[in-house]
Amino acid sequence: MRVSYSERFRQSYESAPPQIQRAFDRRLALLLQNLRHPSLRAKKYDEIRDIWQARVDGGWRFYFTIEGDVYHIHDMIPHPK
Repeated sequence: MRVSYSERFRQSYESAPPQIQRAFDRRLALLLQNLRHPSLRAKKYDEIRDIWQARVDGGWRFYFTIEGDVYHIHDMIPHPK
């Protein structure tokens, strides 16, 4: 699998705290190995637009789509509680 990043994600990543950036990097490695890894808690977020959500940590999530062999990472935000 390959990864592409939207400009929106790049901005979110750059503005996130360093510990969140490191956590995302670890989660991305897990995603590339196994979409169903328990730490990710990946699930379909929007069935119609085929958007997935996965956990960065307890308070942050990232959103992506899958197209062929590419994960398109769209955004990373604090999880609304």
